[in-house]
Amino acid sequence: MKKHLFLLVLLPLFFNCSDNGSRNNNPYLPNYTFTIDINMNLPAYSNLKFVSNAVYYSGVGVKGIYIFNTGSGYNAFDAACPNQALSSCSTMTLKGINIVCDCDNAEYSLFSGLSQTGLQYPLKQYRVEVNGTSLRVYN
Repeated sequence: MKKHLFLLVLLPLFFNCSDNGSRNNNPYLPNYTFTIDINMNLPAYSNLKFVSNAVYYSGVGVKGIYIFNTGSGYNAFDAACPNQALSSCSTMTLKGINIVCDCDNAEYSLFSGLSQTGLQYPLKQYRVEVNGTSLRVYN
């Protein structure tokens, strides 16, 4: 009887688990596969050694990516506006610890990837691995 009760208690936990894959399902942004290695000892990326600093890296993802030091790790987000169709204004710009979509002036946090106004889609996030002063960002 105790075994059955224990299994009934654990069963809901298995259904609550999910991967982060659904977060990247956005009808406006295509999925591109890439891997880049960033050496933070280089002057262009040395700001990433300090908390709350971000660096823009072009040529990967949809419209480039922003890499951000959260203090407890690193986040990497696509620079394309997640709630807009791709256009000439859909590359986001850095504003402190946020990035702003020039199409609709929506701001997104580089800590969470969420919009300040609760828009439907968050920023498209990429994986980051840290190895000393080197970062690997990939999809």
